[in-house]
Amino acid sequence: MSALRVGFRCDAGPRRGVGHLVRCLALAEEFLARGADVTVFGTVERLDWATAELAARGIPLLPGPDSATELVEAARRHHLDVLVLDSYELDPAGAGALRAAGVYTLAIIDGDSRGQVADLYLDQNFGAELPRLGPGAELPGLRSGAALPGRLLAGSGYALLRDTVISARPPVAPPAAAVGRPRVLAFFGGTDAVGAAPVLTRVLAATGHPMDLTVIVGRPEIEAEVDDVVPGRGQTIRPVPPTTSLPALITEADLVVSAAGTSTWELCCLGAPSALVCVVDNQRESYTRVVRHGLAAGLGELPELTAAGVAGRAARATAARTLHGLLSSPQRRATLAARAWSTVDGQGRARVVDAVFDAVRAATVPG
Repeated sequence: MSALRVGFRCDAGPRRGVGHLVRCLALAEEFLARGADVTVFGTVERLDWATAELAARGIPLLPGPDSATELVEAARRHHLDVLVLDSYELDPAGAGALRAAGVYTLAIIDGDSRGQVADLYLDQNFGAELPRLGPGAELPGLRSGAALPGRLLAGSGYALLRDTVISARPPVAPPAAAVGRPRVLAFFGGTDAVGAAPVLTRVLAATGHPMDLTVIVGRPEIEAEVDDVVPGRGQTIRPVPPTTSLPALITEADLVVSAAGTSTWELCCLGAPSALVCVVDNQRESYTRVVRHGLAAGLGELPELTAAGVAGRAARATAARTLHGLLSSPQRRATLAARAWSTVDGQGRARVVDAVFDAVRAATVPG
């Protein structure tokens, strides 16, 4: 079998965030390790570190086709065997058109197929485990309610993690460690598109607990707001730009505060004691499951934390109490870390690529 030619269709930028690109990059690393040729199609806006990540791996970044016709034309022009679609914005008809054109199609979804007709579906969110699908089988729980023809890979056993995360995974869950001034890391995606960092920095400061707080600031305006937060006694606040050293910062932290997006699986894999915020609607289901099963503490939803009046003050006070409890209890942090570490083993992307290779090989065997 000649080298598989694999394309990824995704976008990243200040408005879209970087979650789609990061998980595609993780899957691309696995394909590259198996000898495949990889190309990314899409737009990466104002994210020099992200384009540098692609360049460092020798992955070409080409303009992203949008319509079903353009996707098929691009697949044919580049002789693609496989095309991975990871977008909430693409025409859903693109998957079916690619499949009809003989291109094996993997759709990465988050609880909603959007009516895409793909060969393989991946929902890496915790608790998304469902029976494998046969032709025309119903997919209960997906909000589209549509019947899907392809196979579903569901659950955190298929979480897509980059090389830097997998290599930083500790051999055992981090033990409880009593520290007088915990090291806290706060980050909210590659761009913090919704402006969560200043809000949670203020909530952390309001705990009154000593801490050394590092805040990843995705944009200059976010950094300016974080700089305006006055730390309390025994507190330091250090804003830093997005960095490729994020896994190291995570493993060095005593507590991580983050959005409940794709970075949740990185935190779990690394055994990080975490407190999560639901910052956008499509995180709500995963956020609820993760918190309910004790993989992370829950701080609520961002609109609640930013609300004016009594309701907003109450939500922020509740979040501050939760954070104070974590900062003052090494055992509570260690319990979260152990549950998270045991849930995501870092082998998810290998399982996904195994499924793709098996399907493509089966399709090339006569009879």
